[in-house]
Amino acid sequence: MTTDAVKLTADLIRCPSVTPAEGGALKLLDDLLSSAGFDCTRVDRGGISNLFARWGQKGHARTFGFNGHTDVVPVGDEAAWTMSPFGAEVKGGVLYGRGATDMKSGVAAFAAAAIDLVQGTPPDGAVILTITGDEEGDAVDGTTALLDHMAAAGERMSVCLVGEPTCPDHMGEMMKIGRRGSMTAWFTVTGVQGHAAYPHRARNPLPALVRLIDRLASHEMDQGSDHFDASTLAVVTIDTGNPATNVIPAQGGAAVNIRFNDLHSGVSVTEWLQSEADHVAKEFDVAIDLRVKISGESFLTPPGALSDLVASAVEAETGMVPVLSTTGGTSDARFIKDHCPVVEFGLVGRTMHQVDECVEVAQIEQLKQVYARILRDYFA
Repeated sequence: MTTDAVKLTADLIRCPSVTPAEGGALKLLDDLLSSAGFDCTRVDRGGISNLFARWGQKGHARTFGFNGHTDVVPVGDEAAWTMSPFGAEVKGGVLYGRGATDMKSGVAAFAAAAIDLVQGTPPDGAVILTITGDEEGDAVDGTTALLDHMAAAGERMSVCLVGEPTCPDHMGEMMKIGRRGSMTAWFTVTGVQGHAAYPHRARNPLPALVRLIDRLASHEMDQGSDHFDASTLAVVTIDTGNPATNVIPAQGGAAVNIRFNDLHSGVSVTEWLQSEADHVAKEFDVAIDLRVKISGESFLTPPGALSDLVASAVEAETGMVPVLSTTGGTSDARFIKDHCPVVEFGLVGRTMHQVDECVEVAQIEQLKQVYARILRDYFA
């Protein structure tokens, strides 16, 4: 008897696991995997729930890992949904609900594929599933907590596949072999407050802020590299908090979000930002404070045995040869890349985080078959 990945996806959707709530999703998986012979451990840290599950011998030289998350983003305006966000209703061959695409379907597909593998012809090796409840949040106590637990317990994956949605429009068209780095920078420019009619008695921070943001937004960071598109910088907010039109404010602030390729690091980009801020501060005789949060460095798993394994399975099950890509945002692969080689493959992600998030039932079944073939081929 095979494990129904569609039913499992629906059961997970019915768990209201909006970050940081566990919502019953990990308990459901814990029970299912334990009954299938997996050694399961809850790895809870900082109010976040995570699940580590292993079938097979600890420390085996051939250990295939999967990673995914059961936490989801908030529903938003529930009145805008035409289907219940946590109802897991199927209509016209489409399953609706928050997390249907991102990424309870991916977790259900790899869990179902793993269960079927070990209950059929058990492999010569081990299978590890790392499932977090903190991917959509700050990601401080999610996959990093699982990796810390593994290090302390002497557990290790030989390779890992993250089941995030990777396909833009058609099942099988894209997999990820790396991700750009991501960081946000906040600038606070401080001058001297004064009357708008007497600007010479003040030191207006806003012209300096505008100059700085223009310099950053106009700068071409690079033209891309062998495996990455050009780095990007987006201005995401400019704030003064000044309701009076006859007052020159003392401060103004702005933030930019940067997605950088392997020609840069978080440190090198920070140094560039600081240099630009220092230049403008000197030009306008103001103080500029810079605060930076680096969410992840760029990384690449070079094309090779792992990407070939996944691409071959995807082509066999979907008829499409996946493009090896590094586009998109960040994922928990940015943490796993320090542990073992990692790639990503999953569903079409068109509706993730949207109202009426949904997935074609046939895609869930197809994804399970892709994962099942990857496991069979890996342990063959």
